[in-house]
Amino acid sequence: MNTNSPLDMDFVRSQFPGLQQGWTFFDNAGGSQILKGALERINTFLIEKNVQIGGSYEVSQAAADALYEARTAAMHLVNANRPEEIVFGNSTTALLQNLARAMQGQLSPGDEIIVTVADHESNIGPWDRLQERGIVLKVWPLNKESLTLDLADLAPLMSDRTKLVCVTHCSNLLGSINPIRQIADFVHERGVKICVDAVAYAPHRAVDVQALDVDYYVFSLYKTYGPHYALMFGKYDLLLELDPLYHYFYGKDKVPGKLEPGNPNYELAYATCGIVDYLLALGEQAGESGTTRQKVEAAYAAITAQENQLTDRLLGYLRSRNDCHIVGQSLNREGSRVPTIAFRFDGRDAGEICRAMDEEKIAIRFGDFHSRRLAEYLNVTDHGGMVRVSMVHYNTVEEVDRMTRALDRILATEAGLAKAS
Repeated sequence: MNTNSPLDMDFVRSQFPGLQQGWTFFDNAGGSQILKGALERINTFLIEKNVQIGGSYEVSQAAADALYEARTAAMHLVNANRPEEIVFGNSTTALLQNLARAMQGQLSPGDEIIVTVADHESNIGPWDRLQERGIVLKVWPLNKESLTLDLADLAPLMSDRTKLVCVTHCSNLLGSINPIRQIADFVHERGVKICVDAVAYAPHRAVDVQALDVDYYVFSLYKTYGPHYALMFGKYDLLLELDPLYHYFYGKDKVPGKLEPGNPNYELAYATCGIVDYLLALGEQAGESGTTRQKVEAAYAAITAQENQLTDRLLGYLRSRNDCHIVGQSLNREGSRVPTIAFRFDGRDAGEICRAMDEEKIAIRFGDFHSRRLAEYLNVTDHGGMVRVSMVHYNTVEEVDRMTRALDRILATEAGLAKAS
């Protein structure tokens, strides 16, 4: 085990039962392993509180308390102002589709929404479909030289009809972190709201929606060490303004319930408590004895330090090969990117590389990762797209080294076969 890790890696890995299967999981941006504590919360709810909320009897009240505890845990996870600012849903995709539906009463034909070409389709498609209702969609381009989103390119897109700017906190393809507070200030100065997809960011860094001053902020729990579920933060006053998605008697003031048609999945929401419990344990191990929020931040500081080691190790290997093209920043300057790394080898099919890696019991992925517009924009869709290695803090440097040795063998074998033919 890596003795230089800022984390107690024996403890960390013991908290994820799926790591005992003999596989190295480097496809975490597609879905992380689930925490033992999250599983325990799910089981506890299903065994002890598995009834509908809203009843007068004791077990129903316990179920309602559990849901509120879940919202409170999520509040601490993102540093929201109150538990009612948390909306649960099946996935980030579903939550953003629901948000687009719930905003329709605020929008008129000719109003404008800006999306980026660098986003996952979840934060483009729902807004794109509003064009059927007369909404104008504009696209904020990515600077192909710096691979960054520049405010200088956003400014000319904005007008007095712009209502919303949609942007990712971190690209699930490029791995680069966007300056969300700077973007939020820019759009707010122009009277515009901001909606942030944080799926690729939340597993790696502490989220602080108050410090970011974002209006809507969405990510998936199943990529943040929980079950296949998701949450959305929304400023309370803005949630009040949204159209209800539930029954007609769920009025505009019934927040957040009006945005959770059919009610949330109670047991999966309750698993959020297990995620926060784990972060509190990491924070305490890091020496933090303060508030819940301080412990969460300390946990993520240790997580970031561990992940920076993984990122630097893999990027160093990829840079050493003259046949490799890293899609995104090739250096992790001051932790400016997360350990989600996409790359291509000259003339090699990404799918063949991944399938060969399957034989090593190392899980990686190829394709465009549902950021198809960005892949097309960067012209990296041929040869099976890209190979992506997406790591999280429970991965180790030793696992990275095992994978790079396997890559060397796979590429050498393929080169030999090509030469022989």
